[in-house]
Amino acid sequence: MIITASEVKTKGVSFFGEMLQKADELVINVRGKNKYVVLDIERYNEFRQNELDLAHMKAMQDIKDGRYKVQTAAEHTKELMDEL
Repeated sequence: MIITASEVKTKGVSFFGEMLQKADELVINVRGKNKYVVLDIERYNEFRQNELDLAHMKAMQDIKDGRYKVQTAAEHTKELMDEL
């Protein structure tokens, strides 16, 4: 559901709660452009957990496929510093 920034300004933050009862997410439109998304905390936590699960799966696949290297902390720090 798309709402405008002026609706949020006029009706306040409690407006989010009312609208989130009708939709899973709210898109806030600012000057004709969709700028922000509002989710309730449970849905946000689900998204974050899925994101972490996906990152873990990709890391495990990288390990399985040999896309990693073994190095000391000092070697890793030097590599990072050299890239800066």
